Amino acid sequence: MRVISVLTGAGLLGLVHGHGYMTKPHSRTRLGHEAGTDTCPECTILEPVTAWPDLDAAKVGRSGPCGYNARVSVDYNFPGANWGKSTVATYAPGDVIDVEWCVDNNGDHGGMFTYRICQNQTLVDKFLDATYTPTEAEKQAAEDCFEEGILKCTDVNGQTCGYNADCTSDQKCYRNDWFTCEGFNSGTRCQGVDKAALNSCYTSIAGGYTVTKKIKIPNYSSEHTLLSFKWNSFQTPQVYLSCADIAISGNASSPAPSSTKTSVSTSTTSTACAASATASTVALTFNQAVTTAYGDTIKIVGSIAALGSWDVSKAPALSAAKYTSSNPLWSITLSMAAGTTFQYKFVKVSSSGTVTWESDPNRSYTVPTSCSLTAQDVASTWR
Repeated sequence: MRVISVLTGAGLLGLVHGHGYMTKPHSRTRLGHEAGTDTCPECTILEPVTAWPDLDAAKVGRSGPCGYNARVSVDYNFPGANWGKSTVATYAPGDVIDVEWCVDNNGDHGGMFTYRICQNQTLVDKFLDATYTPTEAEKQAAEDCFEEGILKCTDVNGQTCGYNADCTSDQKCYRNDWFTCEGFNSGTRCQGVDKAALNSCYTSIAGGYTVTKKIKIPNYSSEHTLLSFKWNSFQTPQVYLSCADIAISGNASSPAPSSTKTSVSTSTTSTACAASATASTVALTFNQAVTTAYGDTIKIVGSIAALGSWDVSKAPALSAAKYTSSNPLWSITLSMAAGTTFQYKFVKVSSSGTVTWESDPNRSYTVPTSCSLTAQDVASTWR
């Protein structure tokens, strides 16, 4: 039985504080918040809609596949001043990558979520033009295309793909190609996926928890396309949508190792590519052990575009999904072209926006051109 079965108007729905948005790769919603445009990134909500048990029933309307935040009147379905004009990550076909979203502590409604890529470039291009606002018909057409391009949980070997505890076998939600939160009535809900600490990601209402999974990039190439995230709530008639600007190029590469050796006193860089082969791209996982305070974010900023070209506002943020008091680990995986040489530093960004840089000298790294599944340690501490 649905926990909340009667919410009969926008006024009542507005009282339900909820909520989540994609954080890795950097969604337009996250970039909007970091630029100060969106004061409540977790409030990009499509409501009231049929979110459960038929996960595909809701029409997206003005929300589109990238989301519309009615609280701050921001439409993420076209590029803004701080998002959508360039890609935030580049992957290769066949890459297995970590993806992450953030759920608010006071608005975890359980349910199921998915990541999707629409392979109709002509349609996607309508969402890449800063001078054009897609119509609702075009938004729905794109949503239909994204639904056809679900990046299934079951595409990743060894990944646990369960059935939601609040869904029975006779319902349309009984599927494991989507990812499931823990059952709402079990008490863990989406917060139970990572079992991450409160404030492992930012929300404006009550602090957030990360929700991390793996997806496999399809055999598709695009200099600029969209990765869409969709979360269907179980408890409330709400759907949350956001998207990230990515590129897919090069040849397929093997996934990064499932774990790397780290310690509080070291920063670790691990690499992965096909054994005894020359790589075109390499998945680099940067792990930085650094103690942070409430609301802090750790970023990696450097001399190449993938690291923001020394612009902290454009630099990718690390995830605190594995952060604990005894091992305060922040990490991120980036796909980079083999042979690339770059310099970089880690920076700490407080909730007020204050940036603290590591002291000199810059760190430096050259992406290997061939490797096996090994980890390489770069011994350092936060300077």
